[in-house]
Amino acid sequence: MDNLQNPYQAPQAELTINSAAQPLLASRWTRLGAALIDGLIMSLATVPVAYFSGAFAAAQQGIEPSLGQQLLSLVVGVAVFLLVNGHFLKNFGQTLGKRLLKIAIVNLDGQVPELGGLLLKRYLVWWLLAYIPLIGALLVMVDYLFIFRGDRRCLHDLLAGTRVVQLPR
Repeated sequence: MDNLQNPYQAPQAELTINSAAQPLLASRWTRLGAALIDGLIMSLATVPVAYFSGAFAAAQQGIEPSLGQQLLSLVVGVAVFLLVNGHFLKNFGQTLGKRLLKIAIVNLDGQVPELGGLLLKRYLVWWLLAYIPLIGALLVMVDYLFIFRGDRRCLHDLLAGTRVVQLPR
């Protein structure tokens, strides 16, 4: 029976996939690996700061770090992040971990996002949210759990209008 005889049949169209227009999304495991590499690199710089500022000793005694220690950690963390990743983010949409694992952050048009918006929406907002007592850690966890959506975009991706794609090998 063709469309003229069945008015309820769904319209038919030839489906073609243009793989050049849509790069493959980075796998969840590759994104996790890149985040672990980035976290290790950041730890190499920020743990000594925590040690020398006294935050490490206070934490060992169960004392919450002072606001000054927390602000110092944030400022040092942001500075180190920019020193390590700023060039790669601006030019390639990659942190060092993403670069090593050959994945990149792109906007929804497939282009490297503008650095200012990327830093503000994809990173700084979430770093600041993490400092909110009680709910900060929950918000960050919910952000990361969004990776299990079909499009693999976390909340930070949705806010920044980005996605993470696999680069050609």
